[in-house]
Amino acid sequence: MPSDTWTDNMQKPHGGKLVRRISESKDVGGLERIHVNNDTAKDIENIAHGVLSPLEGFLCRDEFESVLFHKRLPSDVPWTIPIVIDENEKKHKEGEEVLLESENGMQAILEIEDVYAYDNKEAAREIFRTTSEEHPGVKKLYDMGDFLLGGKITLVKGSSSPFEDYLLYPRETRVLFKEKRWDDIVAFQTRNPPHIGHEYVQKAALTFVDGIFINPLMGKKKKGDFRDDVILDSYKALLEHYYLKNRVVLAVLQTEMRYAGPREAVFHAIMRKNFGCTHFIVGRDHAGVGNYYGHYEAHEIFKEFPDLGITPLFFRSFYYCKKCGSVVNDKICPHGKEYHVNFSGTNIRKLLREGKKPPISMMREEVSDIILESGNPFV
Repeated sequence: MPSDTWTDNMQKPHGGKLVRRISESKDVGGLERIHVNNDTAKDIENIAHGVLSPLEGFLCRDEFESVLFHKRLPSDVPWTIPIVIDENEKKHKEGEEVLLESENGMQAILEIEDVYAYDNKEAAREIFRTTSEEHPGVKKLYDMGDFLLGGKITLVKGSSSPFEDYLLYPRETRVLFKEKRWDDIVAFQTRNPPHIGHEYVQKAALTFVDGIFINPLMGKKKKGDFRDDVILDSYKALLEHYYLKNRVVLAVLQTEMRYAGPREAVFHAIMRKNFGCTHFIVGRDHAGVGNYYGHYEAHEIFKEFPDLGITPLFFRSFYYCKKCGSVVNDKICPHGKEYHVNFSGTNIRKLLREGKKPPISMMREEVSDIILESGNPFV
């Protein structure tokens, strides 16, 4: 199965190769069939299409433990989130091949190289920095089986997607960026519709690069987050009215939120590096949930990875200042808090739940219209 080494002048894939694990001609007759959920199916497709390069499959024990305790693969390549598949009992053995299938039509062959037990509380403590089941990522981890299967995958059949028109993989984005003659590309990760603060951050970053890759996450989220279609439609409205079309690419990333805070911030950066981006915007509480992570821990963790190969752009707290008449942050605004309007996700959600438009100092009218017209915009 070819795993290309990228030789163009553009951003090199993580680990030096853009993985491709796809073979529609593979014979799957006679293989044991194992059902996987749609989130695992998306992991498989992202491995197969190179989004998770240099991974070629699910982590074996040595890889799992290296990622867990050192935030690196055994090859010393930075990696912070274990990509694994579980089973309740030790039913399979090394050397077996099985067919993984999902409800959304995905089929892939797993070549089992390792079957191993793990300590889920230890994993929770390392990945999420808590063992509390109140954390959605920890809850999901505790619901997993007692054994993990490691080994390479080969995608035989891709899944259907409701977002097909906006689904791009690394080989496609790299061709697109090259056609646009973009050398420096900044990526923006989001799981929310855009408010004025998001627009401020994106355009501030865009000032210093050739183009921006807005890459909203489509996948499982916690209750109360926005629906995938609402996020995508709201961004389409924003870009239509407020962005130069030759400076922005909008494409979805099909994967679940892990809510792993600092570790997930690095993971998000690695995926966008594989898409061909050179810079990555890191928010104040990137991929956070509740009060499990400090406000700027997602910034601090990047100091551990001088060899990451993608430049993080850190943005502090920002807000609208009535005195300045613009979006500002605490490094450039001299005015007191009485002039500040914070971009509170909680307040914006509250207004939208009540059927009210947030003020235009917080959200573009075109965006709030899309959200309110959707009925219930939340998961």
